[in-house]
Amino acid sequence: MSVAAQTSTKSLPPFSIWGVHASVAGRPVVWGKLVMRVLPDQQIQGTIQFRGTSIPIEGSWNESAQQIMFHSPYAAYSGHLTIYDDVQIQLRHLVLTGRLQMLPPSLQAGEYGTWVATTDISLAGYSGYVPPQPPSTSLPPVGVFVTSNILYGNSRI
Repeated sequence: MSVAAQTSTKSLPPFSIWGVHASVAGRPVVWGKLVMRVLPDQQIQGTIQFRGTSIPIEGSWNESAQQIMFHSPYAAYSGHLTIYDDVQIQLRHLVLTGRLQMLPPSLQAGEYGTWVATTDISLAGYSGYVPPQPPSTSLPPVGVFVTSNILYGNSRI
């Protein structure tokens, strides 16, 4: 990330694929992919894939609070969106971070954990977002770089 990185907030893309990492009870659990569609009524539909199995998800997106909530048959997720712009390479990094709770029938039902999901889009080619904010030296969390490896085929899932 360059020194010209900037931080801003705005909406989720209507369709996106994210690299995701989850830890439960303080133990790293899985790496995977989150495929998400935000419907016009701010409902979320998609899949989360861990260990090669796509699991359906559904939930909601709160635009004004920049918060997401969704669940699969095995876990409930809640999180917050942060956006980091890197104008030198014309990329916008979207980062969702939050908490999760494992649900029955998971073997870890009742356990809590954390998750981070990242994706990026071209600043030059995507409309619908606010213009970049004044320059900042803030850097995204390491999860941006680690989970982005999932999206570009540089890690084993």
